[in-house]
Amino acid sequence: MARKLEIFLSFATLFLINSVYADWNIYNSDLSFGASLNSYCESWRINVEVHNIREFEVVPQECVEYIKKYMTSSQYKADSEMAIYEVKLYLGNCHCFKSSGKDAWIFDLDDTLLSTLPYYEKHGFGGNKLNSTSLELWMSESKAPALKHTLKLFHEIKEKGLKIFLVSSRRESLRSSTVDNLIKEGYYGWTSLILR
Repeated sequence: MARKLEIFLSFATLFLINSVYADWNIYNSDLSFGASLNSYCESWRINVEVHNIREFEVVPQECVEYIKKYMTSSQYKADSEMAIYEVKLYLGNCHCFKSSGKDAWIFDLDDTLLSTLPYYEKHGFGGNKLNSTSLELWMSESKAPALKHTLKLFHEIKEKGLKIFLVSSRRESLRSSTVDNLIKEGYYGWTSLILR
C-alpha cells in the first residue's frame, strides 16, 4: 500500500510541477527579486551569455523585443568592444608568450568572428525555435559579415606570432563555405579550423 501511495504522490507531484511551469511567464509571475520585464529580460540575456542558462530552445516571448533592441543597439557594440579591450589589456601586459611557436589563441567562429545577426533579424531574434536546416542554408551562402573589432584583434594576435585555432559547432559539410566566408571577410592565416 505504501508503495502505491509513493508512486501516486510522485506522479501527482510531476503533474503539478509540469502544470505550473507550462503556464509560467513573466507577466503572471511573482518574481521574488521584484524584477520588471526589462530587468527580467536583461537578467535572462546575461545568464545565457555566462552559460548559466543552457540549451534553451527559444528566447522567452516576452523578451524577444528586448533581445532585438539589444542586438541592434549601440550597447551590444559597446559590450563587444569592452570585451576586446580587456583582451588587448591582457595581451599588452602578458609577458608569457615565448617565441617558441607553441603559443596559441582559440577563437569561436559564430558571433565572435562572423555575425549571425543578419540571419536572426529575419528569423525572430531567437523567438522562433531554431531551424538548423535554414541556418545551415544561410551559412552555406557565405554571407556572414565580420565583426570588425574582432577582425582587428584577430590580426593583432596573428602579428604577435601566435597560432590561431578556430572552433565552431558548424558541421563539417559547411567547411568550404565557411572558409570562403572567413577569407572574404578578411580572416586568413589561421592554423586550423575545427568543425563538428
